Amino acid sequence: MPDAFIYDAVRTPRGKGRKDGALHEVTSVRLSALVLDAIKARNALEGHAVEDVIWGNATQVGEQGGCLARTAVLASSLDERIPGLSINRFCASGLEAVNLAANQVKGGAGDGYIAGGVEMMGRVAMGSDGAAIAVDPSVAMKTYFVPQGISADIIATEYGITRDDADAYAVESQKRAARAWSENRFARSVIPVTDMNGVSILEHDEHMRPETDMQSLGALKPSFKEMGETMPGFDQIALMKYPHLEAISHIHHAGNSSGIVDGAAALLVGSAEYGERMGLKPRARIRATARIGTDPTIMLTGPVPATERVLAQAGMDISDIDLFEVNEAFASVVLRFAQRFDVHEDRLNVNGGAIAMGHPLGASGAIILGTLLDEMERSDRQTGLATLCVASGMGAATIIERV
Repeated sequence: MPDAFIYDAVRTPRGKGRKDGALHEVTSVRLSALVLDAIKARNALEGHAVEDVIWGNATQVGEQGGCLARTAVLASSLDERIPGLSINRFCASGLEAVNLAANQVKGGAGDGYIAGGVEMMGRVAMGSDGAAIAVDPSVAMKTYFVPQGISADIIATEYGITRDDADAYAVESQKRAARAWSENRFARSVIPVTDMNGVSILEHDEHMRPETDMQSLGALKPSFKEMGETMPGFDQIALMKYPHLEAISHIHHAGNSSGIVDGAAALLVGSAEYGERMGLKPRARIRATARIGTDPTIMLTGPVPATERVLAQAGMDISDIDLFEVNEAFASVVLRFAQRFDVHEDRLNVNGGAIAMGHPLGASGAIILGTLLDEMERSDRQTGLATLCVASGMGAATIIERV
């Protein structure tokens, strides 16, 4: 079975996902085409240079509907003979696109792919696709459905994670992201977004708040307390499933949860023979991939079993991994991961994450994998693991090792 390698990784800066965000006037198709063009130009790809473009996004309606992947190919400078495949594994869509490409290469179904994802959360609102798990009573009642913020608070309650724990983690994420930008740690991967005249629109992640401290976060009200206690009574739904908790501790708010942003990312994945034919040098080997289903109510615990599974598939132990990227959907997700595996902070999200820079759903998996690879090269580490929690109770993970 051939190995699959990463040859390149690019991403856009993340813009605030609202009307005054820098990327608000940029469509999902155009932002996708921008990163596809960057991959093509940086690697001198010509003709039918890849088997397929596999593209993730979580809210597949409106401008992100149809087969966005194929539309993006046609909007880019890639050869029209290259097809496109759109996929949706919610927050892990970008990582799953890369994993699918890697496994296609390993299985001999083409030797080169571009994979990644996009989400324009300021243009296509989260939840606007009317997902059945949230709105169909026959499904929602069976699964004890609660919104993700409630799920994050359930994790905090179940595993003894306090508001101070979450806020301290959020402050550190902001500090690390600011340091990473000041030291140009993202320079290899981040490409500026320009308008039709080539004028720069955005060159840096826009969501960051480096001045954040414990005092400013302490002034914020919990975002999901009212929703849990008074509206549809989501706390009561959760307690029906987890009666041992007695009450839900609402610790999450806008400052210790991921930011709503716009962004896109792509990786070039191929076999050794592909690299030789294209004159490219591989940066990392994709050693193992995994995905798993989990409890749909607590929902966001997937990084733990997904990591256990991908380690088993790779024949590795947690101590064999030098660096970790765990998507910062909510502070409790990362803190639970660190708690479960006893991962020291100097190996985990060392350049900040989605709390500081934002979480463009369908792109985030590709973003954190590229960030992981860049940091492995910068700090001379050999192995890395990227993982994300996923809506409705899933998880995905990938292990890479430098070549």
